[in-house]
Amino acid sequence: MAKKIVGRSDNALAKKSIRDSLVSVAGLIGRPVRDENGRDIGQLVDIVVRNDEATYPPVSGLIVKVGQRKSYINGAKISQISQQEIRISSLKINLEDFKRRDGESLLDADVLDHQIVDVDGLRVVRSSDLYLAPFDKEVRLVGVDISFKSFVRRLFPGNLSRVPTPEHVVDWATIASLTSDSGVVQTAGHRSKLSQLRPADLADLLEDLAGREQGAFVALLDPKLAADALEEMEEDELQGLLRGLSNDRAAELLELMEPDESAEVMRDLDEEHRDAIFAQMEKGTARELRELISFDERVAGGMMTTHMLVIKQTDTVGTALKLLIEHKERDVVDGVLVVDNRGRLVDHIQTIELVAAKSSALIETLIAAPFPTTVKIDTPLDEVIEEFSNNRGSSIVVVDVKNKPIGRILADDLVDALTSDEGRA
Repeated sequence: MAKKIVGRSDNALAKKSIRDSLVSVAGLIGRPVRDENGRDIGQLVDIVVRNDEATYPPVSGLIVKVGQRKSYINGAKISQISQQEIRISSLKINLEDFKRRDGESLLDADVLDHQIVDVDGLRVVRSSDLYLAPFDKEVRLVGVDISFKSFVRRLFPGNLSRVPTPEHVVDWATIASLTSDSGVVQTAGHRSKLSQLRPADLADLLEDLAGREQGAFVALLDPKLAADALEEMEEDELQGLLRGLSNDRAAELLELMEPDESAEVMRDLDEEHRDAIFAQMEKGTARELRELISFDERVAGGMMTTHMLVIKQTDTVGTALKLLIEHKERDVVDGVLVVDNRGRLVDHIQTIELVAAKSSALIETLIAAPFPTTVKIDTPLDEVIEEFSNNRGSSIVVVDVKNKPIGRILADDLVDALTSDEGRA
């Protein structure tokens, strides 16, 4: 069995004492709960775990059917747990009707047969069984079985369905469980692990999830990382995700996305939904996105991003470098746009040129050919393509009639526009 268990050596399932004491949750449901003298109290209906920062959630209580009632027994009273029964240490049991409290999950109702995320394996799986074991002086959730065989095993009545078959057990330390009856996110503290994944990997996981589990996974991520992941999603998948989020949550994420990416997805939302999201945004951002959405997708204004780093020619190289550092996580780190005292475009200075210059040098000393390629806001798509082909640079600057920069078209924006145009054709 040890060879078949998936997990790292520092996880709970790597310990033989834990592996030897695994108890199947699916097999335990319906089993008797007894006092310390072996007298029946009732039948187990579900197991409650506490959601805190613990890697392995502790069992905080039992839901037990006593007569016609569903009563709650504090998990601290569990003295013994096996595949055949649960023993309670006290003869005097205070049976109270169960009421879900904040921060609790029901293993059978909320987690078993639900989608979960295996963080280490970068995959979305369905839990066929869950495993408990005594650990750190408490009974804890330590593993999840994701095999189809275990799911089929549970369809058969009798003892066969109660025998643990940990053939594809994943240690709970690598799992993010996403659902509960109230839709609250359940996690074993994987935010730091998730933050190390690429946005494209997170996007793949999001696309494999369904319904509220998508929204729960988004809530598990740092907002900026979540926004980066949303930018990597397929458009139809992203549309569906946004429909499942609250308007304020959707607004928060769209504000963190690149303006052109936000505009692209909001352009296809129905007007009522779009207006509801705009109402939750900062007014300046909403105004900017409304303007971008108003442009036809087949002209420069409809594919540009308004994120630019702009400095004056009288600024120093040190000022420009500081600006680049402040925006290092954005798609604008290839350099800065230089304008004159009237805001008119003068040049585009690349990052490598700035790094090579003295920080005290004035930007105007670096101005030289070749100068940036520009297009107007209403320049058609085919002309933008031609300019990119002639320029062979990483971006084109969009300017107004006074030659003031109002946006940039990046190479990926052009690809998105071409893909969208091809789809319409």
